[in-house]
Amino acid sequence: MSVQLSGASRLFPIIGDPIIYVESPASLTRTLTERGHEGVCVPMQVADGDLDAVMAGLTVTGNVDGILVTMPHKHAAFAYCVTSSDRARRLGAVSVIRRNSDGTWHGDMLDGLAFVKAQQDQGADIEGKRALLFGAGGAGSAIALALLDAGVGELVIHDTDEARADAVVELAGEDQRDRVSAGGDDPRGFDLVFNATPLGMDDNDPLPVDTALLESSTFVGDVIAGHGTTGLITAAQAAGCQTATGGHMVEAVQDLMADFLLGARR
Repeated sequence: MSVQLSGASRLFPIIGDPIIYVESPASLTRTLTERGHEGVCVPMQVADGDLDAVMAGLTVTGNVDGILVTMPHKHAAFAYCVTSSDRARRLGAVSVIRRNSDGTWHGDMLDGLAFVKAQQDQGADIEGKRALLFGAGGAGSAIALALLDAGVGELVIHDTDEARADAVVELAGEDQRDRVSAGGDDPRGFDLVFNATPLGMDDNDPLPVDTALLESSTFVGDVIAGHGTTGLITAAQAAGCQTATGGHMVEAVQDLMADFLLGARR
């Protein structure tokens, strides 16, 4: 299905730094077209200090109906949202923004939902299982909450910054304290091992986990997209593990983003 562009086309920029690795411009534009919506996703390189100027410009640009938000703007962009989902408010971060009827912005965070969907689409059984999550930043926090909502039996969060891991445990709430904790990086005994750190974006990055300790029964998922098959996924597959890549997450999020941007998801 070819993309039709005209003066009536609606714009959905994706803002980030670096922006060259994002895959949503093609995939979201295709999804919008398949839904009969004349919209296009445009990549925009936006440095950390330039967000205020860019958001001011996008806000007064009448044919910008929504914005996709990637690193490093997910927390900062939340401040521009007059309304937001409960999930976004808990995390203080957004990955998608759309127009309210009065022209203001409404935000949501879909990273966790998309990551969990990608794992399940690739065969992961989450409910009642033991999961080890590497990374407690913006993506890791969203993924942690989504895993708990999906019924994971036990979630251990590891981050080199122990305070960040502890903060995610606090974010999960008292009622989840028997299922989530901060802990070490040994993957043995876990059914699920997930990477939500930036490790893998550079070919010279160390692996987030000692893959020699992976068991073939462990499912391994990676959040890194746009960089080919990461070292973690390559090593996990060599160990006989089922895997899900960041590319699978990109695929999983397309319908979620289109639902939100076109108003179907509150």
